[in-house]
Amino acid sequence: MEGKGPTYLFGTCCYGFVQRIMRDKLYILLMALFVGVAIAACQWSLDYGGRSGSSTDIKVHRYDMLLDEFISLNSFSALQKMSADYPQETKFLIEEVLAIGSVSDDNINLRLREYYSDPLLTNLYRDALTKFADMSRIERDFTRAFKRLKRELPHMIIPRVYAQFSALNQSVVVGDSILGFSIDKYMGADYPLYSQFYYAYQLPDMSPERIVPDCMAFYLLSEYPFPWEWHRTLLDQILHRGKIHWVVSRIMGTETLEEEMGYTPEEGNWCRERRERIWNYLKESGQLHSTDPELVRTYLQPAECTYPLGLDSPGEVGVWLGMQIIDEYMAKNKNMSIADLLRETDYRSLLRNLQLPY
Repeated sequence: MEGKGPTYLFGTCCYGFVQRIMRDKLYILLMALFVGVAIAACQWSLDYGGRSGSSTDIKVHRYDMLLDEFISLNSFSALQKMSADYPQETKFLIEEVLAIGSVSDDNINLRLREYYSDPLLTNLYRDALTKFADMSRIERDFTRAFKRLKRELPHMIIPRVYAQFSALNQSVVVGDSILGFSIDKYMGADYPLYSQFYYAYQLPDMSPERIVPDCMAFYLLSEYPFPWEWHRTLLDQILHRGKIHWVVSRIMGTETLEEEMGYTPEEGNWCRERRERIWNYLKESGQLHSTDPELVRTYLQPAECTYPLGLDSPGEVGVWLGMQIIDEYMAKNKNMSIADLLRETDYRSLLRNLQLPY
């Protein structure tokens, strides 16, 4: 698929922290789960893949280290390299992730350094660079995942993968042939700072092991976005999200679908034991055909639980249910490729094929 398109920012922002460090800077940070911004395509000269998609050996570009060199040393050479070698990454960071102005503003370089001057951020940056000094394991996981995905999608563009420091804002950034992740958002569930700004249910998703599956899921969501022009019901969105995560589970080689969800064994058992009841409840209550955005978020977005199903339920049960249905569909249609599945958006036809009433 062509890499040209909007920017996608994914992840839960740490609103309390952002508000505190921005209070005296007169900037307003506007964040959403999905942000689409039209960006002119940039031309790259890459040492791997890139637009040509000729290789799937992934090297994580250390934009995080380059940014640190500029911030900590006020390095003019680092600033030049950010502008010359990483223009799109720098534009995303300044204008979308941090939302502190435009890259063309006269004083934007000073503003960028001031943003990161908070002592708490400085300490977090040091810790993150130390934890992620070696990216070899992450690079191997990215390479393995993209090789498997490339076999299924031969014309897919392999993005330029880079690490950044987002000041506890977006976890993943997807743009025109680039894919970035924030090292400060994956320090591990037990990282002390996280407990001050995040809920307990969010912490398991902030481990280094989630970097590659998160990036693969969000990259696929950007390449195969939800067809908003005609499909808007909870049913459609359950199956679309389930489809994306089912594919990620396959290319990551997870043993179970629950592993891709990040569920504990207890949460997985809870869902499996109640699967039929969950489906019947959604169908009989009429919620499957609801287009209420709040209801859809309740079933699809990370939360302490999926409230309509009870306080003892795990979050994102809608995504889990979608994965289960897609798994059955693919088992029944063994000749269907992953490429065909990703292009499929007629979810009602899919259910009819499974003879599932809806």
